[in-house]
Amino acid sequence: MSDFYKYFKENMDALNLPAPESLFGSTQTALGTINAMLIFHDKFGPRVTVLEMIGAGTNLERLATVGAMQVAYYAGAAIGSLAVATGRTLAGGTSLSDVLFEASRFGLKRPWLAPLLHRMPGIYDARVSRRRYYKHYGVAQ
Repeated sequence: MSDFYKYFKENMDALNLPAPESLFGSTQTALGTINAMLIFHDKFGPRVTVLEMIGAGTNLERLATVGAMQVAYYAGAAIGSLAVATGRTLAGGTSLSDVLFEASRFGLKRPWLAPLLHRMPGIYDARVSRRRYYKHYGVAQ
């Protein structure tokens, strides 16, 4: 297991979200997975769920356990975890500016990302005590 995946999974686990190694095991696979989610979100809008994305044949079946969750929330958590893992691997820490910089650097920045991260800093900051409750935020009503 790479340090990148260890840190990525640790952050996703803290948010009670799955992070299969086959989808997020390296920076490159994580970027590919997140890009697939963002393309789907961009095409179908902010209320689309992970289950709908899976049903459309995106090859992300390993995320079925969060089926009712909105793609925007899961993708936001994955982008935050990508920045955390990258930051910890390279520099030992991550801030909101680090997350937004990494998102921009990898072409993952979207208009809804910064407001989501402002509302839910626990996506990238382990010191936020309420982060374990975030999983319920992205569930479609």
